Amino acid sequence: QVQLVESGGGLVQPGGSLKLSCKTSGFMMKNYGIGWFRQAPRKEREGVSLISNNFGDSKYYAESVKGRFTIARDNGRNTVYLQMNKLKPEDTGVYYCARRRWGARTWNGESEYDLWGQGTQVIVSS
Repeated sequence: QVQLVESGGGLVQPGGSLKLSCKTSGFMMKNYGIGWFRQAPRKEREGVSLISNNFGDSKYYAESVKGRFTIARDNGRNTVYLQMNKLKPEDTGVYYCARRRWGARTWNGESEYDLWGQGTQVIVSS
């Protein structure tokens, strides 16, 4: 079955850390860029990060998470990770991973992704 499944969300205090996982199946993950998006309550979904295909030589981050979040991939485990440090209340939301289309031109446009996971909830609160 072709799918992506996120895990690792939860409740964390401001300043804390979480590591999200995106487990893929049903396709050759190595051939695809994988991105992370998030949607906060009453806000539109926004791009958080992207790691390029193959060995992930190119990585992109939203300005709001640069220096705090790190994306990585393990092709042998068909999994992409998002390490989130120094979390802030504004990082609260549902986090989704998605498979980037071949030939996509932007890293954070939703239409550039053709397969999405169901999301995992992250709540940053004291």
